[in-house]
Amino acid sequence: MAGWRGSGSDEGEALPTVAGGPSGTASSGTGSSGTGAPPAAPVTLFRGTLISHEHSTTGAAELIRLPDGSHTLRLLNLDTSNGPDLRVWLADAPVKEGVAGWRVFDDGKYVSLGKLKGNKGDQNYPVPAGVNVADYTSISIWCDRFDVSFGAASLTSV
Repeated sequence: MAGWRGSGSDEGEALPTVAGGPSGTASSGTGSSGTGAPPAAPVTLFRGTLISHEHSTTGAAELIRLPDGSHTLRLLNLDTSNGPDLRVWLADAPVKEGVAGWRVFDDGKYVSLGKLKGNKGDQNYPVPAGVNVADYTSISIWCDRFDVSFGAASLTSV
């Protein structure tokens, strides 16, 4: 099946051990893990399963605290449609099934983690420093062009 996959292979990106890039600097250690000290290894704090909205979307999402204290959103086994201007968002909106859930993510608080790297596979998105991950309860694969969610996941504490 031909389709956009982005820059990764079917296997996707490996989990980083430290944040990379300008938005991946270490946080202050006041995240949601409660200890204040960074873990010695990556720790999954929140997890969720993607549901379909405007387009068929499957996979899982994990919000991970890295050993340097930064956070990364990891998409696992993502499979969604190719689309224009797709973004990955952390949001405080509830995930609703069906048409009722397609447009709720820009109604409240959200932070864009960047452009979707590809429509298939494993991907990592650094959470900007200073973002309190405990304030966000969901993620969305968001189409900025049409203001609609392709798919989303509720994040629950692990």
